[in-house]
Amino acid sequence: MKESNIKNIQLPIISIITPSFNSAKYIEDCIQSVLNQNYNNFEHIIIDGSSTDGTIEILKKYPHLKWLSEPDEGQSDALNKGFKLAKGDIIGWLNSDDVYLPNTFKKVVDILDNTEIDGVYSNIFFGDKNLYITRKLITHKPIKWLSIFHCFIPSASFFFKRKIIDDGILIDKNIFITMDKDFFARILFKGYKIRYVNDFWAIFRWHNGNKSIDTKDTKFIRYKEGFETLNKIYNLKLPSKFIFIKIYSFFVIILLPLRKLLKHIN
Repeated sequence: MKESNIKNIQLPIISIITPSFNSAKYIEDCIQSVLNQNYNNFEHIIIDGSSTDGTIEILKKYPHLKWLSEPDEGQSDALNKGFKLAKGDIIGWLNSDDVYLPNTFKKVVDILDNTEIDGVYSNIFFGDKNLYITRKLITHKPIKWLSIFHCFIPSASFFFKRKIIDDGILIDKNIFITMDKDFFARILFKGYKIRYVNDFWAIFRWHNGNKSIDTKDTKFIRYKEGFETLNKIYNLKLPSKFIFIKIYSFFVIILLPLRKLLKHIN
């Protein structure tokens, strides 16, 4: 990608990875939010799962994009493909229906460039399908043990150094809903230095297609996947996954009121 002036050569490359499947309704907002960062040393990699809704036609409009469209094993698989293709010093994960807020890249670089911090995240806004802000999520400092039970790091505002990927920490393709929580927990338990910034860097678009919408089925899947995360971190040898899921859900229920208090920790 061409730099607009010589001083940009000194800027670290930021790679943004966007998984996509039939995202024509929202993906252009995502692309524009990256372009509007006023930061020229970046690459935007979009991994599409063979969309048929007009997404590909939108991608072809933007020559700066690096993209591929082919059958895959879902969002986690697409993210891993993008992570492995990334050439950047700093990597971000932005889903096709979410957007960055202005000047986010500069703020991230100020923290991650030439420091010992390995990853950084901020609060996020929630927006409706038209990106009108409906509420905000105030998160808190990294807490290693809590990361197993609660995803307090928003993927849309998380940026990390590529050495995390080089160290072999990727998205678990076997996890369908809580792949973000699992990814962040493994990063924290590996000992990487992660920082929370009390700012807002992204808007998470809330709509009917979100995986985050809770149902009886998705709640059970969350508990089951939570067990898998804990098992990977501690290599537990439990006699029954079903018994543990009940124990895990009990702790989650206890943690619910605690989460409200943690939102006010700076």
